[in-house]
Amino acid sequence: MLDINKKIEKKYSDLGENHETYLKGLYHSKPINYWDYVEVDTLLSLQKPRTHFKDETVFIMYHQVTELLLKMMRHEVEQIVDEKDLDEKFLITKIGRLIRYTNMLISSFDIMKDGMDYKDYNSFRTILTPASGFQSAQFRFLELSCTRLENLVNEDGKKRMGTKPNIEAIFEHLYWKDAGFNRKTGKKTLTLIDFEQRYLESLVAHTKKVRNKTVEDRLLQLSKPSKALKEKLREFDRLYNIEWPLVHLRTAEHYLNSKGENKTATGGSEWKKYLHPKYQQRRFFPSLWSKEEKSKWGTEHF
Repeated sequence: MLDINKKIEKKYSDLGENHETYLKGLYHSKPINYWDYVEVDTLLSLQKPRTHFKDETVFIMYHQVTELLLKMMRHEVEQIVDEKDLDEKFLITKIGRLIRYTNMLISSFDIMKDGMDYKDYNSFRTILTPASGFQSAQFRFLELSCTRLENLVNEDGKKRMGTKPNIEAIFEHLYWKDAGFNRKTGKKTLTLIDFEQRYLESLVAHTKKVRNKTVEDRLLQLSKPSKALKEKLREFDRLYNIEWPLVHLRTAEHYLNSKGENKTATGGSEWKKYLHPKYQQRRFFPSLWSKEEKSKWGTEHF
């Protein structure tokens, strides 16, 4: 006990503080409990359905769980980006966590596909327009931290870009913009307009902040990355950029086209085209994939 007191005194002395003041505060504070620590009451109050359909609440909670998982992933990726003395052990541990979270994202899609009533979903989904999962900013921040910006431009976008474009110019040709931007007419959907007004400036700023520090950059900075590390990175790349989009696509097929109706996505995108990995062509670690593997990206899994 005496040792602890000395450590506490030193801790606050180093901060220029009186440790006795903090000890008095601890004496008067209430013991913590689970519901306050996890903010259970707040968390459970965040579901606000807009219709009487019961499965709308399931839909909302599922997407909230997804956003929490994406936040957990960003938490790990940001540590990789910020780590000054990066070694393989640290990187393998963090990529292992990212794989675990991505597997949860993939398996959880059963809630969307099989956990909601088909008719109910196709009724309440109409009130979501023009909202769309496309507008998940965490998804965009995550991919910008994982790979260099140029890797988020598909082949069509690369043909449109000029030589040596700056960050702002590259943003105009990112793969996900095609979901809400008709390049023939120059018109954008309200889904994309709202998203860009809310997040584009911060996304560009984030890209500049992580420049030369993305997970891909950290890989390329290693002199001789091990086979074990490469396999971990390939697995994460495959799960996040092939398996997860395909599960999403199959779920969309179930609700929007299982009866040949080819319904429109709430965000107005050509969802069949946009969701498929072969169209997105999103790869976080392109140097780890052969030319043949890139040419078949996602096509052997559908």
